Amino acid sequence: MARILLLHSVHGLRPAVLQAAERLRSAGHEVHTPDLYDGRVVDTPEEGRKIQEEIGRDELLKRAVAAAAPHVDGGLVYAGFSLGGAIAQNLALADEKARGLLLMHGTSDLSEDVSTEIPVQLHVADPDTSEPVDWLNAWYLLMRRAGADVEIFRYRGVGHLFTDPDLPDHDAEAAGRAWAIALDFLSELDS
Repeated sequence: MARILLLHSVHGLRPAVLQAAERLRSAGHEVHTPDLYDGRVVDTPEEGRKIQEEIGRDELLKRAVAAAAPHVDGGLVYAGFSLGGAIAQNLALADEKARGLLLMHGTSDLSEDVSTEIPVQLHVADPDTSEPVDWLNAWYLLMRRAGADVEIFRYRGVGHLFTDPDLPDHDAEAAGRAWAIALDFLSELDS
């Protein structure tokens, strides 16, 4: 069983995040889904960015750290969707006990001096305007240079948040493949 902190996208703690958490729990994992937006859920990225800007990047990170704190003993797997993936990445790279990092649709900046040996898996649309190819290539190289064991899975012709069944980006076939691969990744971390 992996202990997972699953962070929501810019849309807030939507039903799709809770469904993903249930999928992971059904596979035997312990999953925590903090609400970084205090109950606000939106339908468009523009609305979500307004909330994100209102709360502020530092406050969102502080809220995520507080949500992780009770669960870090024994090591967490950090996971997230888009914005949540970016926050999860920051938390995982700062946590010496992190067991893994599962990114769905999003990454974050990396400093040149980061060092980690955690396994990392990224699932991303191809192409994705939020995660352009040049950005992903540079991110991958920096993560490898940092010592991370990185896998990137690209899904051709789908929208950014293709795993969310309630958004226009949804692609059931690609989402099914992504979840199957992600569950295998998590089961390997569990052993």
